[in-house]
Amino acid sequence: MGLLVDGKWQDRWYDTKDSGGKFVRTQSRWRDWITRDGTPAEGCSRGFKAEPGRYHLYVSLACPWAHRTLIFRALKKLEGIISVSVVHHFMGADGWTFVAQDGATGDTLYGLDFLHQIYTRADPAYSGRVTVPVLWDKKEQTIVSNESSEIIRMLNSVFDEWGDASLDFYPRPLRGEIDAINALVYPAVNNGVYRAGFATTQGAYEEAFGELFSALDILDDRLSKQRYLVGDRITEADWRLFTTLVRFDPVYVGHFKCNLRRIADYPNLSNYLRDLYQVPGVAGTVNLNHIKAHYYGSHETINPTRIVPVGPELDYGAPHDRMRFKKAA
Repeated sequence: MGLLVDGKWQDRWYDTKDSGGKFVRTQSRWRDWITRDGTPAEGCSRGFKAEPGRYHLYVSLACPWAHRTLIFRALKKLEGIISVSVVHHFMGADGWTFVAQDGATGDTLYGLDFLHQIYTRADPAYSGRVTVPVLWDKKEQTIVSNESSEIIRMLNSVFDEWGDASLDFYPRPLRGEIDAINALVYPAVNNGVYRAGFATTQGAYEEAFGELFSALDILDDRLSKQRYLVGDRITEADWRLFTTLVRFDPVYVGHFKCNLRRIADYPNLSNYLRDLYQVPGVAGTVNLNHIKAHYYGSHETINPTRIVPVGPELDYGAPHDRMRFKKAA
């Protein structure tokens, strides 16, 4: 994991010296929006119009943040509207690469070697982390956004003219409740597993660990009373949690030392995970080979041998009990 400094690549791991051993995630730097008519969104200086074939996603099949965008692209029926390039699962000294092996596609737009070259194509003097997902504008030759939570909201609504307008994962009447769930899940669970795994002091690790399992306990209890996180329909909140849950037992339990309980040990979370996995179109976005190979192979500071565990045995396609609740709207 490296970064760009004034457009120059540097292989530099996260520095936790000034944070007491805590992993602190940097904020995404590209935060523009696509709108239906191209008018700049509030707080943005540039406008990007929703058009079929204009936009491209750069993703990793291993990354939970990028995974969100692939799920929305699939469920909203946008595969023919937004093209995609998949980076290789191994992230070494050069960061994410476009090695076209093991299910990675290479850079299907420009034939570049490294993802950081996409960033400098947009801004030759860019400084910051080089992350996925990246939403790229082929017309303006620039990055629209590298913030997954905002990309999925764009995919949810602005391409409805060409996709599935019947699905709305951020419906206006439920936005307050969805936002409240996200405010719990993001710091404690989505980012919490990284805060535990990348911590460099015992205290920082235990703080993240405690918050993670406290949140999972709350979520399991919530799901004992309803099928989804916000009532009887799937919303953005469910997909934001799902991409962490599906990686939890195969990676985070061992690699990130999140081992108090597995998701398999939570009766409601485990059935809920299988329920979401079995939504048509979702299983095709899950690649456990990339997930395991990336984490265990790329994080040399955590796993110096880079040995990838063979287990655990997982069957996300097994029956679940969530049909006991009211059917989703």
